[in-house]
Amino acid sequence: MATETKPNAKYQPVDWFTNAYAISSNAERQREASDQVRQEARFLRNETDNKTKWDQKDNNTRLADRVDVIRKWKEILEQTLGDLDAEISKLSESKEQTEEALERKNLPTDTVNECLTVRDGRRSIDNVEDEIEHQLRKEQEVIAKAKRNLQQKVDEQFEQLCVLQEARQQILADLQNKNIALGIDIDQYNLNEQSPNISYKPNPTRVPKGSTTPQQWEDFSRYNVDRAKAEIASSGRLREAAHRTIHDTDNDLESQRQASDYALRKRLHEEEQAKDELEWQKQQTEDEIAELERDIRALEEAIKAKIPPAKLAETRLENRTTRPGVELCRDAVQYGLTDEVQQIKASKDALYDKLKQARHNLDGLQKQLDRINADLAEKTNSIMLDRRTADVRNRLATKPITQTDGNMLKTGITRERSKVLA
Repeated sequence: MATETKPNAKYQPVDWFTNAYAISSNAERQREASDQVRQEARFLRNETDNKTKWDQKDNNTRLADRVDVIRKWKEILEQTLGDLDAEISKLSESKEQTEEALERKNLPTDTVNECLTVRDGRRSIDNVEDEIEHQLRKEQEVIAKAKRNLQQKVDEQFEQLCVLQEARQQILADLQNKNIALGIDIDQYNLNEQSPNISYKPNPTRVPKGSTTPQQWEDFSRYNVDRAKAEIASSGRLREAAHRTIHDTDNDLESQRQASDYALRKRLHEEEQAKDELEWQKQQTEDEIAELERDIRALEEAIKAKIPPAKLAETRLENRTTRPGVELCRDAVQYGLTDEVQQIKASKDALYDKLKQARHNLDGLQKQLDRINADLAEKTNSIMLDRRTADVRNRLATKPITQTDGNMLKTGITRERSKVLA
């Protein structure tokens, strides 16, 4: 009983046939399903392979197009950068010219101030506010206005240079980014399936922080280029305005210089005419004084000459008063001597009056001569000062050099224009 085994289950023939049929049917269905999967796998493999190849080709084309677009903008940025460098150089040179023009105004300023200081040495009536005084004051105002205008242009050019440098830095930064992006995209275009440095990357489809749209990318570069072009145009207008200001100020100053020189020459002519007139008046007055002094001496001699006749006539009259008795007759002699005494007295009185008048006139002539001499000294001093003023103004006839150029001329150093470092 211990060695007995339970007999296997017994099946009916129908079960056997059913099982065989089921196995055959299942095998056929599995083969059909497998064939379907194989066909679909072949189709999917071909389709995905083609899709992958076309996607890769399309992206290669997109990379090539992107490289072309970046190169186009790179060329535009390089051209704009070159234009900016050229404009910065031109504006820097224009600024230096404006600064030199401003520095050249120091000589006219010093000259006009020295002229006014020299002419302050005029004395008395000659210290007048004449035409040359007005012209020199006006020249001061013209120079001051010219210096203000030139300084304003220098300040504007400095500010514009700062703006151009800022625009240049923006263009340069954009260009550097374009070069980096161009190198990256060219490297990606040159990659292929056999490249050794390809591999799986973690989360390659993520959107990097700070990403922009193609429109934003293009607008950024276009804005930089448009801004640079606008600043270049503004800089060109500023250079033209500075050039006009330099020429306008030089022309205004030259015109006023000629007006001042003409007024100075005219004033010198008037002073020399006045001096010549005073010298003539002095000579005539001195001659008149000499004549009057001779006449005074003649009058004094004439008065002295009347003393003996007066003494004689009075002595005769007095001596005849001693006639005795009836002999004291008022005869013709008496009347004649009386008339003679009176006549001599009247003559002496007339001579004294004329002598007094002559001496009064002599005193007046002496005072007038002193006044002429004093005025002549003033005129001589004024002519000397105005001639010195003319000598001072002769410095304006030569082209002034700036202090910097003068120092370089002394040291032998050749000046080089400032250059913009890229």
